[in-house]
Amino acid sequence: MKPVAILLAVALIGAAPVAPAAARQTAPAEYSVGPQYDTTHVYVAPEDFDRFVASLVATLGGTTSKQGVFQVTPTASQTISQLVLTPAGTISVFGFKTPIPYPFGSERTGYLVRDMDAAVAAALKAGAARLVTTFPDPIGRDVVLQWPGGVTMQFYWHTTKPNYAPLATIPENRVYLTPDAADRFVRSWLAYSKGKVTADDKAAPGSEIGQPGKTYRRIRLTSGYGKMVVLVSDGQVGWPYGRELTGYEVADLDQTLAKATAAGVETLIAAQTQSDRRSAIVRFPSGYIAEIHALARP
Repeated sequence: MKPVAILLAVALIGAAPVAPAAARQTAPAEYSVGPQYDTTHVYVAPEDFDRFVASLVATLGGTTSKQGVFQVTPTASQTISQLVLTPAGTISVFGFKTPIPYPFGSERTGYLVRDMDAAVAAALKAGAARLVTTFPDPIGRDVVLQWPGGVTMQFYWHTTKPNYAPLATIPENRVYLTPDAADRFVRSWLAYSKGKVTADDKAAPGSEIGQPGKTYRRIRLTSGYGKMVVLVSDGQVGWPYGRELTGYEVADLDQTLAKATAAGVETLIAAQTQSDRRSAIVRFPSGYIAEIHALARP
């Protein structure tokens, strides 16, 4: 190559735009699929199974998958299993016909992930620990993880990609923690989920969690896995607060509670106005306790 050509080539290379270092880096991976694939795990006695599912559909609407009996744990067991797909959230119902192997029953939710091995690696890096290492189930793979503060959940991955309709409203995973663990949990979960804090009220009315005359910290989070609220207090909450795993948003709370009552659902905490909603706590046949709310409209 002639000297002039070499100089021209060097000049062109030097003049080429160079992307900033941050732009050249790969964005952190995010493994969620969608909140319609994130399920609350509900364990019921086999004799209560059908009545519970019927009361859930009567209250929140929706459809169910085909009921069957499966082994869903890595050690020998048998459970009735059915998926309830409501417009306000998806519920996985288990009615074990055999003793429930440890630690199953302690996991509050099941989250569908795009890549099981990569998601687990990211969760461990963010501060989670495995209670049960990855294992096969009849339709995919699962793992049970525990986050700071003892928050336990299951990740799952399907061999055949499921296809559920989007939800009308996104349910709220309700996590009760003391100040000892709350910040560690929030940092850990957000580092994994790539979510964000949408609200952090450090003096929310304690009456919202059965502590009249006190205040507590309410942290609202959102991510590809849906909504989460972390309820931070001294832990001395009145019953049944802390027993509800999930909050379901509905358009009309009074109408929904009327449907619930007709279906045999007991109202434990009557509808009350809170900062951004009207909320009640109910107990379904079989003992499943849930929060149901309607957001305040502007």
